[in-house]
Amino acid sequence: MSNGEKILVSRHSAFNEILLTEDESGLRTLSFGSDGAFQSVLKAGDPRHLALPYARVLPACLAFHLNPLHMLIVGLGGGTLPRFFHSHFPEMMIDVVEIDQGVVDVAKEYCGFAEDARMRVHVEDGRDFIEGSEGGYDVIILDSFDTNSIPRHLATLEFLRGVRNALAPVGIVAANVWGQAINPLYADMLLTYRAAFEDVYILDVPAPGTKIFGALPRRQAMTRDELIQRAREISRHRGFDYELGDAIAGFRNADLETLRGGSVLRD
Repeated sequence: MSNGEKILVSRHSAFNEILLTEDESGLRTLSFGSDGAFQSVLKAGDPRHLALPYARVLPACLAFHLNPLHMLIVGLGGGTLPRFFHSHFPEMMIDVVEIDQGVVDVAKEYCGFAEDARMRVHVEDGRDFIEGSEGGYDVIILDSFDTNSIPRHLATLEFLRGVRNALAPVGIVAANVWGQAINPLYADMLLTYRAAFEDVYILDVPAPGTKIFGALPRRQAMTRDELIQRAREISRHRGFDYELGDAIAGFRNADLETLRGGSVLRD
């Protein structure tokens, strides 16, 4: 732990060792154990602040759906993304699914996360929730990690088919994944997304190892220039405190990604 950083929470839940720290600038970091990857970095009093590079890139997926009214987020963490979209998109209804009640408690007690008429949290396994949902989501964000990886049952073809069924016809899935350098299943995961959806795009994040998959239940051509232009329009119209177009390090159709080996992940 760096100098000036203090521990706010260190507790065990039914699923995780939950650790929340705060540095001298007021940034709070949620992780599962002292050696686990960061789950969230946030300012409790500022729902519009995004610190992690992947979180700053992910809203660019809304370039594929410019008027989303119903969003599902799988994985709460400290509530960074739900709070961000709740603040910037006042017309949007947001469902959040989190398997760990302990994570929900910490997000509410220490991270500024709160439910209201537009944002509800469901304490349930993400797959069970999706397979039992009535669907119609304009945006589904898959951001569920255990200590250092995506739970396997949330990466298979069967799960992603359920995700596709939960989407509206013009919807978009945005998935936070580890890249090839640190993820031995990267090729398998990308092949699985390509098998489950009609079109898949990759957004590079300006930080080592992280990618965003944008998956569509339809073919929708989008060039890098078009994406960046739409992203800039979104951030200006919605009053982001950063230029969304500038956060994107790279963008391409998944068909252009070079893969070595890999196979579709199945249950």
